[in-house]
Amino acid sequence: MLRSGRMSPAQQRALDTLWPQYGIAYAPLPLDFDRVFGRRAPRVLEIGFGMGETTAKIAEARPDEDFVGVEVHPPGVGSLLKQIDERGLANLRVIRHDAVEVVAAMIPHASLAGIQVFFPDPWPKKRHHKRRLLTAPFVHELALRLAPEGTLHVATDWEEYAQEVLAVLAAEPLLGNTATDFAPRPGHRPLTKFETRGLKLGHGVRDLVFRRRGDVVNAAVG
Repeated sequence: MLRSGRMSPAQQRALDTLWPQYGIAYAPLPLDFDRVFGRRAPRVLEIGFGMGETTAKIAEARPDEDFVGVEVHPPGVGSLLKQIDERGLANLRVIRHDAVEVVAAMIPHASLAGIQVFFPDPWPKKRHHKRRLLTAPFVHELALRLAPEGTLHVATDWEEYAQEVLAVLAAEPLLGNTATDFAPRPGHRPLTKFETRGLKLGHGVRDLVFRRRGDVVNAAVG
């Protein structure tokens, strides 16, 4: 959902001046990653990057991989564009559009080494559960975009939502869990200020890391 928010002057300047360099306009056409980044490398999609701090840190720590972040929140887009420029990140681009439409129209099948969904909105009220992002149909679409052995990594601090996502991912035949249930926090996912505050308040964070099964790729494509 498109959320409103106050844009700081720095975020607005970043949107105005840096979007042509680091932004990817939505178009209902498959994305040519090699053309966008000018090279061939593993590609990772991040859905809902918030203000972009984690995204920028991960991209900076993994220069041999290319990252595409999708977000609809304008201040967050402006914030990440600013960080890309300040850190000189040649391996990170931004799409400002609905993630479900981006995945359906722009991300080719079996093109991603990884997908990251960190702290998606849990929509805690029961009447809003239908707005939750990680439904079975969308998870299936995400799985189709992963290359064999590619990973789908979800993190949430909302226990009830974590259990729901675990059940949805476990039911997807294209995916296999890398852990018995929840995974230890992978070292490449840095702690955010939001997460650190939550841990101090006793909010447990759950990581789920599922891998695209290589033995069902041909059947899925066919």
